[in-house]
Formats: sequence, structure tokens, C-alpha cells
Amino acid sequence: SGPKKWLEWRREAELLADVAYFALTTLAGYQTLGEEYVNIIQVDPTKKRVPSFLRRAIFISLHTVVPYCLEKGLLHLERELQTGDESGASRSNPALGLSSRTLIRNWIQQQVGDLTEQQKKRVLQVVYALKHCIPLLHRLHLAVFYIRGTFYHLSKRLTGITYLRFGGVQGDDQSIRTSYRFLGIISLFHLLLTIGVQLYSFKQRQRARQEWKLHRNLAHQKNTTTERTTGRHSRCTLCLEERRHTTATPCGHLFCWECIMEWCNTRTECPLCREKFHPQKLIYLRHYQL
Repeated sequence: SGPKKWLEWRREAELLADVAYFALTTLAGYQTLGEEYVNIIQVDPTKKRVPSFLRRAIFISLHTVVPYCLEKGLLHLERELQTGDESGASRSNPALGLSSRTLIRNWIQQQVGDLTEQQKKRVLQVVYALKHCIPLLHRLHLAVFYIRGTFYHLSKRLTGITYLRFGGVQGDDQSIRTSYRFLGIISLFHLLLTIGVQLYSFKQRQRARQEWKLHRNLAHQKNTTTERTTGRHSRCTLCLEERRHTTATPCGHLFCWECIMEWCNTRTECPLCREKFHPQKLIYLRHYQL
């Protein structure tokens, strides 16, 4: 039961350790080990005083507690918006954490219960977008840090806490900054390339969905007649109806085209065996007879 307990409480233990570390150093007015090693101290936007107690407390909250609550909130919200089977699976998932499951999840359940099906789909799309945009935001902030040389953490940028260096050799600062600026430019280029690939993938999925809507009624009668003779094996496990426009995943499972495309908008894995795959790998079986 040791590894299971560790999985249940891993994020909470990491959060407690981070809060305790920053409370004993930054909040108490002392340098962290890294700051002491490189001879830097934290200063407020005036660069003449150390940050106030309130500013340091806000920084610690933004750096530790807020990311934890955001991660757990999005995780629980996504699972609550899924189907009944998905919700049942999330309740047995040890990675969610017991304490967060009883606190955050109960509040989310109350809020989700008042939403209509259409609102749930829209919220699910927003959650999916946030889960993809937050890592991109961190990468953008890191690239800006390499170029500008200030605010390594997003929480420090929001609170206006910078560093002041004292003592030591300062002759090589310019050459080091030039190297980091070059790294920042490369990071920005890589980030733009990643965004471009994701936008292209999104447009491809939208285009495939539009093409499916244009042609979904052409072979409906033929598919219905053929598939009704095959019994329960021709049913889609997502909509629990006769499969229309049968589509295969890379792992070999069959679903309706529209059902599996809507599924891939939020989760890029097979609904049955949980094998990960890219939506571009879906195969539309145009003349499938079974």
C-alpha cells in the first residue's frame, strides 16, 4: 500500500514541502539556497527595498498554491464533464489525491450539476484549451526571460519581485546575456512552430468534421441496412447506437466518425483500451460492410 498512498498524496506532499521551504526562507526574509549561492537578494519594483511581507506572501501563493488548485480544478472539472463511465473511472484514480477529491471535487460537482448539456460541451472545450494554453504561456514567459533577463517565474512578474546582485565578478555579464538572448530567440521560434502545428492540426480536424457533415447522409440508408444485419457487434460503444460512417482507431477499435472526433477534442486516447494516438491517425472505413 506504500506506492498507492504515495500516488494519492504525492502532489499534496510536494505542495507542503514547497510552502514550508518558501515560508522558512522567502517569507521569513532570508535568502534561498540558490540566492545565497549566487549572491542575489530579492527587491521590490523600486529596487531600493526588499519586498514587503504581503508581497512575499502573494508570491509564495502564486508560485505554489495557485498552480496546484488550477491543476486539480481542471483535472476534476474535465472528468466531471465526461460521461458516467469516465466519472466512475476518475473516482478510482489514485493520482487525483484523496483530500482534493473531497474538497475541490464536491464543489465542482455542484457547479456542473446546474449546467445543460450544451453548456457542458462548451466548458469542456474551454478546459481543453486551457490545458494546452497554460504550458505554452509558461514557454513564452521563459523565452521572454532569456531575452530580457528578468522575472524567471511568472509569479515574480505578477508581484514585481526582481533580484539585485552584490559582490562577485561582474565582467562576463554582457557575454552571458548575449548567449541567453540567442537562446530566447530560438525558444520563441520553437514556440511559434509548436503553435503553428497545433493550429494546423485543429484546422484539419475541423475540415474533416465539415466533410463528414456534407457526406453523412449520402450512404446512410445503405449503412443502416447493412449494419442492422450484424447485430450488437455493429454498435458504437460511445453513442450505443448503430455505427454510422465506421472509423477505426490505430489500436483497431471501431466507432462512429462523429463520436470519435468529438471524443478526440478532449482526450487523445482510445475510449476502450486507453492507447494514446493522434487524431490524424483515425481511419475512415468508407466501404466497411460489417
